[in-house]
Amino acid sequence: MLSREPHLHDLPADLAAWLMAIPASQGSIGWQAAAASVLESAFFKPGNVYPGARFSDLCHDDFLAAAYAIAAPFNRLSPNGSPGQPPLSLGHTVLTAVAASTAVTQSNANLGIVLALAPLAAATSPQEQPLQKVLSALNADDAAAIWQAIALAQPGGLGRVDRHDLTEPAPPCILEAMQLARERDAIAQLWADNYRPLFSADPTAPGMVPLLEQALSTSPSLEAAILEAFLTHLANHHDTLIARRHGPAVAATVSQQAAEVLSTPEPQRATAVRTWDTALRRGRWHDGQQRPLNPGATADLLAAALFVLIRRGVILHAAAHDHPACEASLLADPLQTED
Repeated sequence: MLSREPHLHDLPADLAAWLMAIPASQGSIGWQAAAASVLESAFFKPGNVYPGARFSDLCHDDFLAAAYAIAAPFNRLSPNGSPGQPPLSLGHTVLTAVAASTAVTQSNANLGIVLALAPLAAATSPQEQPLQKVLSALNADDAAAIWQAIALAQPGGLGRVDRHDLTEPAPPCILEAMQLARERDAIAQLWADNYRPLFSADPTAPGMVPLLEQALSTSPSLEAAILEAFLTHLANHHDTLIARRHGPAVAATVSQQAAEVLSTPEPQRATAVRTWDTALRRGRWHDGQQRPLNPGATADLLAAALFVLIRRGVILHAAAHDHPACEASLLADPLQTED
């Protein structure tokens, strides 16, 4: 049970409007995918873009535009999701969503989110057994489309690899490529391990879904819950985007710093988080330029967890007296899970 029902007055002032602007029917898979993306980018997370901070090549408006762009492609995952248009396979959903996003943003805003959400959206429910069925059904056509999507997004920090480099033809089995990339990419690990890392209840390697559920049960607001889950996950798992861009030692240091922030006494916690955020944004030299230490892979996993909880019925509920035009609010009480 949630400690109380969060209302829209807990949230960024424009969040209700951002959610209402999603170009899809409320409750559809496309709407849910876009809503998870909107929520992920709406709240402060150290080292990431949100309405109060940007990078040189990405701002919050880019994340909103990218979120809206994926709604229609995700709706085409379902035969009945987009009347008048043929359904898309999982691979072509990824490609169409990434193409739509790159057309409206300055640079790669949501490749990781699209890859994290697509199998969850294609499954009958976001649990390991349905996800295994979805992933095992992928074929060479899916692999080619996903390979094209990754190349189109031009994600940073990939470097060169001996097998299945992006400069090579697409592999016949995308799961083989994900298996080879699992140690250097958190989303590839999800695909390779049937999403077990997202749902893991192991206290030594907790997944983002149980972390967010736990934080929602104890935090005074959705903003606080998101920050708590984000920091706890980062303290327990090295961010793979940081590791690729700056090396594993730097990623380990960032995780240690997240743990130190979590251990800061509550009266000093807010100051410690903001000080650390400043240091992450200042970053370090990489490829001849000052680059932020961006825990972007952790943010992508948070988006996936938000999507899971939206699909499970942790849905948007509106405080009608505060926002009469918005019919949903952010979290139902109690949390409900699918059978």
